[in-house]
Amino acid sequence: MTDTVLQSGFSHVDLTRLAIAGGADTIQLRQKTGTTREMIDVAREMKRVCTAAGVTFIVNDRVDVAIAAEADGVHLGQDDFPIQLARTLLGEDRVIGGSAGTLEEALKCESEGADYVGCGPVYPTTSKHDAGPASGLVLLKQVMARVSLPVIAIGGITAENAPEVMASGIHGIAVISAVCCQLDPEAATRTLRRAMESRQTSDRETHE
Repeated sequence: MTDTVLQSGFSHVDLTRLAIAGGADTIQLRQKTGTTREMIDVAREMKRVCTAAGVTFIVNDRVDVAIAAEADGVHLGQDDFPIQLARTLLGEDRVIGGSAGTLEEALKCESEGADYVGCGPVYPTTSKHDAGPASGLVLLKQVMARVSLPVIAIGGITAENAPEVMASGIHGIAVISAVCCQLDPEAATRTLRRAMESRQTSDRETHE
């Protein structure tokens, strides 16, 4: 998830290129301020970079910006644009994710037609001022047991704790500070990717 509030050394497009070079398979534009026209211009350039690399591009919150930039999808919080209405506007081919801080919210995302659930915060985080209390791995396991959608963990995830997060059986992780706020976002992304894959490799070897 790209961010230019927590840091100012890299633009959204810079972070997109660097994260992709480090192994990110999905990029999400996260921008809470600025004009709509500015957001559309940035989103279009990010989409161009992602398309060239074969990477999925998601816009946080703003369905209008996602439409204008021809993004691959949108991610919506509990108080954002309704998922069902977003589906009507975006169509069946676009990806729609929903945020959940409780099992009930995760079930709501599924019932409303989300394609995946972003679940957390798993650990304490300062990247999102509106994040609820950290749930640890307990919530992830509850959601995995009850929801059939892919689950993406978010909140305080680092290269150090990524292996234990992946061990819960989730589909993937989403990060902000762990990449955006690092001196070398490309290297930080690569380190995260290796941490995730180390756990997946360990799991495969255990079952062989």
